[in-house]
Amino acid sequence: MAKTQAKSASDQDLVAAALGAGSEAYAILVERYAVSVTSVAMHIVRDHHLAEDVAQEAFVLGYQKLRSLRVPSLFGRWILKIARHLAIRSLRSVREDVSLDNAADLAIAEPSHMDTDHVLTELMRLPEREQRLLMLRYFNGHSVEEIARITGRPVGTVTKQMSRGYARLRERLAEVMV
Repeated sequence: MAKTQAKSASDQDLVAAALGAGSEAYAILVERYAVSVTSVAMHIVRDHHLAEDVAQEAFVLGYQKLRSLRVPSLFGRWILKIARHLAIRSLRSVREDVSLDNAADLAIAEPSHMDTDHVLTELMRLPEREQRLLMLRYFNGHSVEEIARITGRPVGTVTKQMSRGYARLRERLAEVMV
C-alpha cells in the first residue's frame, strides 16, 4: 500500500494491513487518532504529560491486542476505550500518591481546563458515531471527505451525522453554561 493511498485508506483496510506486519499502516492509525486519544486521556487525568503517556501506552497496547479487535472498522472507538480505561487506571494510581494538600494545589494551579472539560464531557456524552466524527474533524483536523474515507461512509452521511452531533453538542453546552 503506497503511503499516500494508505493515509486515505479506511480504518478497516489499515487494520488489515497492520495485522499483515504493516507497521506503517499502524503508524497511520496512530497519526489519525493521536489527538483524539490524547484529548480523551487529558479530559480524565487533567495533566498534559500524563495524558501523552497514557496515549502512548494505549497505542502500544492497541498494537499488541490488534488481533482481538473483532470489527476493524471500529478501530477508533476501540482505541478510545482503551485510552479511557488506561487514563482512569493511571489517575487512580496517581491519586494514591498525591496528598490532599497537593491535590488542592493542583486544582488551584490548573483552572484553565474548565471550558475544555465542559466541551469534552459533553462530547463524550454524544452517541459514539457522532462523537467519533466530531473528534476526527475538530481534534484531528480531517476534512469531511477524509472522514468519509476513514469511516467508509458517504460524504453526505458524514455531513448529516456531524451536523446532528454539532447541534446536540451546542445544545448541551448551552444547558451547562446557563
